[in-house]
Amino acid sequence: MTHTLHQPDETLRELLENQLREHTDKLTELTGHARRRDRGGHDPDTLGRLIDTARQTVADTTTALRRMADGSYGRCERCDGEIPAARLEILPAARYCVPCQQRR
Repeated sequence: MTHTLHQPDETLRELLENQLREHTDKLTELTGHARRRDRGGHDPDTLGRLIDTARQTVADTTTALRRMADGSYGRCERCDGEIPAARLEILPAARYCVPCQQRR
């Protein structure tokens, strides 16, 4: 599968859109649990961490879709180098190339 920076593979877009739907649904579900007296069977700390993780995933996925729309998808936010297609296939919301991610 070959991707160009200006025309990301439609499969990656679909994957990101599906992830956004799934994590938004999960966040809605977890937020509902937080309102319940029994917290849906979760202890407060675990539920809080799950909600934080879901929020971050929604934000990261939204950012990736925005980057696709503005043409900056596939470029490292730190060094502006190209993020390899193989990394994007594994982690479609990746914002950094591997060397820059390791430096963070």
